[in-house]
Amino acid sequence: MLQSVKSQHFQALLGRIGTLYLPDGGTLQIHIGELEEKPLAKMRYSERMPFCVELNTLAPTEFVDGLCALELPELGRVEGIFVSRVPPMGRDPAMAYFHVTFN
Repeated sequence: MLQSVKSQHFQALLGRIGTLYLPDGGTLQIHIGELEEKPLAKMRYSERMPFCVELNTLAPTEFVDGLCALELPELGRVEGIFVSRVPPMGRDPAMAYFHVTFN
């Protein structure tokens, strides 16, 4: 299923609020912030353009990283998405910021 995920699935969600399903069964409300395609990371025989997505929480959380699930247009709930926390770097330190990479 992860191989089916393309940047277009996230394009429709940019700027929206969604739910991140955490490994422990909990949920986290997230804002889907930015999407960046990475053409220089594309493998020769791969059909998918690599991309990354930035997410941020709407409330503080202790969650750091792990395999999560997200609801994506046309695909439904996609499991096994590795989400990793990144430093706030000048943003509100009370909130959490995450990065997801699809190669």
